[in-house]
Amino acid sequence: MEHFNIGELVIYMVVLLFAISAHECAHAWMSYKFGDDTARLLGRITLNPAKHTDPIGTLLIPIVSYISAQMGGGGFMLIGWGKPTPVNPLRWRNKDVANVMVSLAGIMANLTIAICSLVVIKVAQYSGFFAEGGALGGVAEPVGVFLSNMLFMNVSLAFFNLLPFPPLDGSKVLYTFLPASMQPALEVLERFGFLILLLVVNLGVTRVLFQPVARLLSYLISL
Repeated sequence: MEHFNIGELVIYMVVLLFAISAHECAHAWMSYKFGDDTARLLGRITLNPAKHTDPIGTLLIPIVSYISAQMGGGGFMLIGWGKPTPVNPLRWRNKDVANVMVSLAGIMANLTIAICSLVVIKVAQYSGFFAEGGALGGVAEPVGVFLSNMLFMNVSLAFFNLLPFPPLDGSKVLYTFLPASMQPALEVLERFGFLILLLVVNLGVTRVLFQPVARLLSYLISL
């Protein structure tokens, strides 16, 4: 536990809760815009983490993953999820478009937050507010950790949810565009999707796929 920092864990979890809440809130809001008020009636169009937190997926697994990575001295790929947002596709207008937009809404929310975080990082860098002796120099380190976590966390969530494995959002988009002849294959994927996803994550495939994205983000920060 030599490298473990409780402050960084707190920042990480605050950022994670916000990112997941924004993701699920966006699903609920977009579904409502297409005519389904199921999630709205359950109070899910909110950024309140209490409405979106899954005890296992949002708290236990991310905390254990973070601590394990810190003890091992290596990086980690985000593994976590929020409480699924309930939707009723039968109530959607223009069902195919609705399915794509509702599925992508969470990803778009995370990318929006990531872009805003990058803009704030660049403004802070060029303004000198967080430089030594600057107006906010005393809080430069925790704010820097918070903003970098906000950037990488939200991009990670967006990237992860684009994967075409159930129950991730990418699989729902895939179902919309694949022909009916692929239905048997999709049913198999639906049945074993979560196991395939766990295998892909544990074999490090997601880590390898995300490395170019992480390098791009690091490059943008360093400009």
